[in-house]
Amino acid sequence: MVKRKHELPIYFCKVETCVTRSKGTRITTSLIAITFQCRVLSLRFYSLGLLATVRICRISKMTPSPSRSRGSSSSIDLVRPDLPSKCTWHLDAPKESSVHNHVEKQKRPKILSNILGAIGNTPLVRLNQIPEEFGIKCEMLVKCEYFNAGGSVKDRIAVRMIEEAERSGKIKPGYTLIEPTSGNTGIGIALAAAVKGYKCVIVMPEKMSNEKVNTLKALGAEIIRTPTSARFDAPESHITVAQKVNMQIPDSIILDQYRNPGNPLAHYDVTAEELLEQCDNKIDMVVIGGGTGGTLAGIGRKLKEKIPNVKVVGVDPYGSILAQPDILNGTDQNPYDVEGIGYDFVPTVLDRSIVDEWIKVNDNDSFNMARLLIKKEGILCGGSSGSALTGALKVAKNLKEGQRCVVILPDGVRNYMTKFLTDSWMTEKNYIDIDSEMIKKHWWWNKTVRCLDLAAPITILPHMSCQDAIDIMGKEGFDQLPVVDDAGVIKGVIALGNLMSKIMAGKVVSTALVSDVLYTTFHQINLDTTLGRLSTILDTGHFALVVHNQKQFSDKESMEMKQIVIGVVTRIDLLNFITNEEEIKKRSSSTNANNCEST
Repeated sequence: MVKRKHELPIYFCKVETCVTRSKGTRITTSLIAITFQCRVLSLRFYSLGLLATVRICRISKMTPSPSRSRGSSSSIDLVRPDLPSKCTWHLDAPKESSVHNHVEKQKRPKILSNILGAIGNTPLVRLNQIPEEFGIKCEMLVKCEYFNAGGSVKDRIAVRMIEEAERSGKIKPGYTLIEPTSGNTGIGIALAAAVKGYKCVIVMPEKMSNEKVNTLKALGAEIIRTPTSARFDAPESHITVAQKVNMQIPDSIILDQYRNPGNPLAHYDVTAEELLEQCDNKIDMVVIGGGTGGTLAGIGRKLKEKIPNVKVVGVDPYGSILAQPDILNGTDQNPYDVEGIGYDFVPTVLDRSIVDEWIKVNDNDSFNMARLLIKKEGILCGGSSGSALTGALKVAKNLKEGQRCVVILPDGVRNYMTKFLTDSWMTEKNYIDIDSEMIKKHWWWNKTVRCLDLAAPITILPHMSCQDAIDIMGKEGFDQLPVVDDAGVIKGVIALGNLMSKIMAGKVVSTALVSDVLYTTFHQINLDTTLGRLSTILDTGHFALVVHNQKQFSDKESMEMKQIVIGVVTRIDLLNFITNEEEIKKRSSSTNANNCEST
């Protein structure tokens, strides 16, 4: 690791800010994001130059009770998003027995009164090249939901949930709308809030793309980011944090897409009716990705009523538990990169009884299929659209010529410009292999990290103060330091740029513990990682930790594999190696040439 005394690179900061202007009444709104330990949340609203701070409750242990989330540690009773549904719908029930408010599908006027009128009536498009390439005999149609005003299928439920809340008197002008989301529902709610004049707070995991964050900021939403790894019922999960924010902000409401009947109703009343009209009631199979389950439940129920023999197929990513039978899900619940589908709980609105078959898909197939849809069909879709089509191609092979399969494509490529659309991101994640091409261009591509001159790393303990960590980084000339526990196991990284920005903004005090400001999103490599892979990692990151797996025995029967930091590699380390080696080669060539001349 090369020391650099005066460089302060900009690191990703979990503080999201938003600048909005509305006739001078609201100038700037900023939101202090949740720390990984979820100790304190602060929402700071700047209005007419006056600072009002709403402090979100400190988390404390609570005694478990039947109403509380299993295994959670919180000062609130978590309203679980997976409570059993109270819906009385069944296939043979007459429509007039429904307790819900139903709406009719509207024809789009020539001139819309506002942008919300551009939600719905999305196009149904025939696929041509991909079905032929995969040997599919049936007709394959895709419903392109990214043509909705906010760019996704979630616009439909956002407007429906808000309008139902308005109709029932649950929200009034000036209310704050809060939503835990993967991003698209948040964008839909923020869009509607902008049009209708509501305030909006969106809580979403860190895995979600920066494009979603930037879109939400532009719409005037306040944003809280939460750890991707948090279980849904953990105190730092996006669901729990949203409920804490709701407790602290007067005149606020969580619309709650996981439990709100307006979610499936939006699709039962409108999306499904659009499909029936577009297909003249001829649909043999419909394939839908499972997220909250509203799209699946709403469309599935309506199609089952109208076309008894239709087959409803649900698509679920590996790492999620939505699929049935449970054996399909396995025991591996590792994180996955596809956004917007799959969960570690079964949402209340998901009616799995209407799903005839579940198909599991992986990230690799999903992202490459999305890229294929763009390349072969010109359909600018998102990653979960690739998941849906991957699942559809697996089951559509059983359909015959003359039959029809409809696939719902939830969102577009706008949200993922720096993710699966870029070769560097796909390579870094091992979803595409460019090694054979790059080896021809770069002599160093296939060499390993062992070739680098790695210095022994300096590490710090989690209980050290932030000020001490800054002093050490300044003295030693490093921009980041690995944080390890007493056993040497990696807990995270503390980055100078990130830490300084938080202290200067008053979000962290210098006496705070390092464990409170850990940066846990970082890249790990080993000595056998190729320099080519390292270079793709450093395209988007400032450093990577070199780790070594070590067996640790507590007794002769119990062994645990632990990762120990053996080095930190930065861009300058890689560049120094390449330039030094090329200089050596140049000198060697020059010496050989001189020797030839002298002979």
